[in-house]
Amino acid sequence: MIGYPEAPKAWWLTRYMARVSHVNLSQAVVEGWLRHDELAEIVARCASCGLDQTCATWLVTSGNALRMPEFCPNRKEIEGLTC
Repeated sequence: MIGYPEAPKAWWLTRYMARVSHVNLSQAVVEGWLRHDELAEIVARCASCGLDQTCATWLVTSGNALRMPEFCPNRKEIEGLTC
């Protein structure tokens, strides 16, 4: 299991946000679609974003959203992993 003990909240927010786009970040690393250092950058970007409460609220209220929200700094990168 890939995890980020130094930024656990950012890891979970990033992971769940990616799931909106049907991306499994751990699997992407294992399958070679994403390098571990790239994933670390994504998690660090999330941790420094400052919108963690907005993100958490969006995740709880987004229902069946098909795309990540515009405010997410990782949106383009994560959605780029979808087929």
